[in-house]
Amino acid sequence: MAKKNYETLANEIITGVGGADNVASLFHCVTRLRFKLKDLTKANKESISKIKGVLTVVEGNGQFQVVIGNEVADVFSTVIKMYPNIKNDSQDRSSEEKPTGNILTRAFNTMASIFNPIIIALAGAGMIKAILVVLTTYSLMDKTGSSYKILSAAGNSVFYFLPLFLAYSTAKTFKVNEFISLAIIAALMEPNFTGLIKANGDIVSFFGIPVVLMGYAGTVIPSILTIWVYSYFEKLLKKFIPKSIEIFALSMVALFVMVPLAVIVIGPIGVTLGNGLGFVINTLSAKSGLLAGLVIGAGWTYLVMLGIHWGVVPIMVNNLTNLGYDVIRPMIAAATFASAGVALGVFLRSRNKDTKALAASSMIPALLGGITEPIVYGLSVRFRKPLIASAIAGGIAGAFMGMFQTKAIVYVFPALTTLPAFFGETFKIYIIGITMAFAISAALTYFMGFTEEASENASESNLEVGACVEGEMINIEQVNDPVFSGKSMGDGVAIIPSKGVITAPVEGTIEAAFPTGHAIGIRSSGNVEILIHVGINTVELNGEYFKLLVKQGEKVVKGQELIRFDLEAIKNKGYDITTMMVVTNSKDYENVSVEEYRFVKSSERVIRLNLI
Repeated sequence: MAKKNYETLANEIITGVGGADNVASLFHCVTRLRFKLKDLTKANKESISKIKGVLTVVEGNGQFQVVIGNEVADVFSTVIKMYPNIKNDSQDRSSEEKPTGNILTRAFNTMASIFNPIIIALAGAGMIKAILVVLTTYSLMDKTGSSYKILSAAGNSVFYFLPLFLAYSTAKTFKVNEFISLAIIAALMEPNFTGLIKANGDIVSFFGIPVVLMGYAGTVIPSILTIWVYSYFEKLLKKFIPKSIEIFALSMVALFVMVPLAVIVIGPIGVTLGNGLGFVINTLSAKSGLLAGLVIGAGWTYLVMLGIHWGVVPIMVNNLTNLGYDVIRPMIAAATFASAGVALGVFLRSRNKDTKALAASSMIPALLGGITEPIVYGLSVRFRKPLIASAIAGGIAGAFMGMFQTKAIVYVFPALTTLPAFFGETFKIYIIGITMAFAISAALTYFMGFTEEASENASESNLEVGACVEGEMINIEQVNDPVFSGKSMGDGVAIIPSKGVITAPVEGTIEAAFPTGHAIGIRSSGNVEILIHVGINTVELNGEYFKLLVKQGEKVVKGQELIRFDLEAIKNKGYDITTMMVVTNSKDYENVSVEEYRFVKSSERVIRLNLI
């Protein structure tokens, strides 16, 4: 996408959300612009969804999310550059609203907001650990050597100190002091405390209160629970501690109360919950891996669509910490590669050059980076049948991998570049599984087919073209101009107008606006290219009797006036006023079907298009 188009896209999106003044803050994740709007009622979700370059719009977790895909970072930077008054919330998330929805949705969204910022570090460190496993397994590196230990430290850093990362991120989510939160959790990893632990379950005394000792390195839930409790305690403290001494008193009291509370109560509860959750998930997988894989492989894409898929991350990380492996991630990989298969199937089946380009461009990040949202929203949801194909393929491959208890040894995004993360005794099963997902999905997408018309709003299909002028329809082959009657410019219809007003036959963008006013080109939001030519040889009038009402690049709605012309004056000059409406990209469609020839009103349907 050219830079100028980023600026156009940025402008259209900001206009759609109600203008820059309606944006409280903005940041982006891997594929989405995430707006916090002052007034949601000012945002036009439907119109934004139709903008070229936007895959879809999702509302949730207090955010208005515009899904862009791979180019989101470029669009984001363009928005920030064009609208400097919009708050760039990439670093500071304190302005985010609390999650909304039912209790389950709120829980998933909260987990997502906690884990989302640290995923990049978690995935990178995980890949180093996976590569080291491969190198040492094949004796390419010595475990006792200094090189291995240095790289091992790089790979273990995020996982060992994960409670600290979670403390900071949780504090941002619950809007409490991040550094006090870090200090509270750091106490659980400080040598004076860890030195007391000879084995998990040992008991010591804190002023006569028994303390069950546990190691917290690599744990997930204790840190999150502790800072959640602290978020309420901090609000209480700020009501009673004078501002004049808050600089030391707030952190002193917080540490004095929260560290013992975490050690005595919250920490052991958190460890027990985490272990229990992992036990339940893995027991279910062990008893019926086939069923678990079927459900996760088929259903993961729908969690992505809801935007709550990040909420499953704690379960996987907890498994890796406690067990050294995770069985959920391979099942998710089935859904990832099934989505990639959709892109291949659409690419092979579609005859629309824009659709093929989207399929090809979105398949690469899915295969190499595990990023599937451009496929999910741009192809699967848009064409519907591919969504079914990916669910079937993901379910079959997920069930296959679940049946054999396929394992991931570190946390990564499933992709071809992260294969070492699945290295081990079930690696061959993983390779077979993702290949199945990709191949079955591609085949089902291709053979089930899809109607590109399904991508448009049901209330107005962009594969239907309305009359551009009121008048009597005639066969275009009867027109007294060989260029049009021979259909060298494309198939279409001719109308002998009874009124001197040309209107938009579809919703779309003006691609060509001739200054003489006698002709105009428009591209619908469904990529139908239409040329409207008023009269034969009327270009010779050099604009006389014509008034052009729109300009090139302008977006128009169906029925909007485009040209006004003096019908009688043009006829009196001796010109044939027959108006041609031609689909110039007719070759992209299996059939350009003209309705029954009759007298028509403006915007009344006159052409149907069928995709190949």
